[in-house]
Amino acid sequence: MHAVEAFELVLVLLAMVTGLYWLALKLRLPPATALLVGGGALAFIPGLPDISLDPELALVLFLPPLLVDGAYSTALGRFRRHLPGILSLAVGAVVFTTLAVGLVVHWLVPELPLSACFALGAIVSPPDAVSARAVLKDVPLPRRLTALLEGESLLNDATGLILFRFAVAATLSGVFHAGEAVGMFFVVAIGGVIVGLAVGALWVFVAKKLHDRMLIVIATTLLGWTAYLAGEALHVSGVIAAVTAGLVLGWYQHTVMSAAVRLLGGSFWQILTFVLEAMVFILIGFSLRGALERIGGIEAIPVPMVQAVIAVVLTVAVTRFIWVFGQDAILTALRKTGLKTARPLGARQATVLSWAGMRGVVTLAVPLTLPIDMPGRDLMLISAFAVIFVTVVGQGSSLGWLIGKIAPQDLDPPARMDMAATEAAMARARTARVEELAYDADGTLIHPQLLEQHQKRVKMIERYAENAPEAMEKLRPHFDVVLEAIAASRIELIRLHREGHIEDEVLHELERDIDVEEMGIVLQRGED
Repeated sequence: MHAVEAFELVLVLLAMVTGLYWLALKLRLPPATALLVGGGALAFIPGLPDISLDPELALVLFLPPLLVDGAYSTALGRFRRHLPGILSLAVGAVVFTTLAVGLVVHWLVPELPLSACFALGAIVSPPDAVSARAVLKDVPLPRRLTALLEGESLLNDATGLILFRFAVAATLSGVFHAGEAVGMFFVVAIGGVIVGLAVGALWVFVAKKLHDRMLIVIATTLLGWTAYLAGEALHVSGVIAAVTAGLVLGWYQHTVMSAAVRLLGGSFWQILTFVLEAMVFILIGFSLRGALERIGGIEAIPVPMVQAVIAVVLTVAVTRFIWVFGQDAILTALRKTGLKTARPLGARQATVLSWAGMRGVVTLAVPLTLPIDMPGRDLMLISAFAVIFVTVVGQGSSLGWLIGKIAPQDLDPPARMDMAATEAAMARARTARVEELAYDADGTLIHPQLLEQHQKRVKMIERYAENAPEAMEKLRPHFDVVLEAIAASRIELIRLHREGHIEDEVLHELERDIDVEEMGIVLQRGED
């Protein structure tokens, strides 16, 4: 394909993403579902070029920045607090699913080597970070459930990829040593953490030295790819390296980045991750055409393969329920014996956790890297697409409905301070600092208006914190008036510019000021 044609194709894909995303909002569907189904349907329109997704490029292009973005926004305190549960899902559940799928497939297709069956299990076992983000971002969940799902989606790709490489190597070589594989698993995982910490520390050093907003945003954007590629170059887990670097970024961004950098970078990264997520799902849909052509079309799929694919899909779904509810039963039993640190989820949260196992880019890309002579390659390709389709379209689309029906309760103890109390504490600290600086060296008050303004503000915020929900309802009419006033000032500013009374520079400077003021009001109202 010519370079200009490739660029035109990218523009067409972006236009399709926009149209399908708009359609999803209109139909109140998860955008991931609309993009996946729409991409699959559009792929078979006559005249459209065959769009193939290079598997190695897919992993390098999409996975690192999305993993870093997920880690960046992860609540690190809850992540640490629920790390045992996260590792149980990210490692234990993935290994359990890999073994279960491998045994079921070997039972149905006994001529397929057991190691190849386990390779298929490793392909379909890890729920995907991109799919989880796309489906869960607009779904209200209890805090513990959110921590488990977000943490699992960040780490389980590494487990699946490591298991896959071991299984493929065993299939092609005919040799497998369990003890050596377990040892290498820990080496690869710990090595990924070390590389991620090193790259994160390098980012902190560089960001402190740079004094230009654009350069800091660019350096931060490169963080995920740098950690991932460094990890892969050193033969450790690039996924874990990228996640670790993202956690470092999330922890230090409050002290390393200025407000201007966070505002500029936040907008840029939000658009970047939106485009990458959307492109992943539409390209997965488009790749269905190429996968079917590789095996000669739908009509060429033999009945035994169809049965095996159905068995894989069912096993993937059932094993997650078995693992989650089995683990919860153990925690319940330990709780009854007096172990207070054992905190079971309960049936409602366990049901949601079991159902939220969407697969995505890793399950798609990994089987495409298989050698042509790999036994069971066609079965792995079709199974991967079937699992992605069922989990994203079936489970992802119904997850919001399921949560609404069973209403899982947030059983985590509340934080010591809510947002209103935190705002009051910040206001007191701010006022205390103004009181220190309001007087000169000989005790003369030099900033009386500023001091009075902050003292009034802290009293108002403290009154608001006493009953925040009721106070917010009373403040909404106030905010409405302020927004109307801002709109009037914007109209006047544009009129003055259109009639030639002010220069463009004045327009842009003042428009930026009222934009910031308007966004502050919108955020206080709790709007998006």
